[in-house]
Amino acid sequence: MSIHENLLGGPPPTHLPDDPEPRELLAAGTAPADVAAKYPTSSLAWAQLADEAFEGGRVIESYAYARTGYHRGLDALRRAGWKGHGPVPFEHEPNRGFLRALHALARAAQAIGEQEEYERCSTFLRDSSPTAAETLG
Repeated sequence: MSIHENLLGGPPPTHLPDDPEPRELLAAGTAPADVAAKYPTSSLAWAQLADEAFEGGRVIESYAYARTGYHRGLDALRRAGWKGHGPVPFEHEPNRGFLRALHALARAAQAIGEQEEYERCSTFLRDSSPTAAETLG
């Protein structure tokens, strides 16, 4: 028996491949729009754009940015072998962009009164990573 075997019988955790360039640019203070333009598949760049727009009161922009990051993340998860369910650990840093975009989408959906989308995204976030749901709020 492998030490990493899932004893509960569910799917194994999905770990997205590391893509450090966008993360490093954002950490160095590069504008998220510039990072998203250079790395359009980076969920992290889109999530950061969504956060900035939301903090600036531009909820519809936040929703659009978050949805883009969410869909880019779904594409990456599928390429990594994810089958539509199972853990996406927040502890694995490359997963955080997708999880942040999912959180931002839930937040923006709630702000515009799209309750079903808010509940779906909130449940998806909790099911994917309880740590992300707790950490991101």
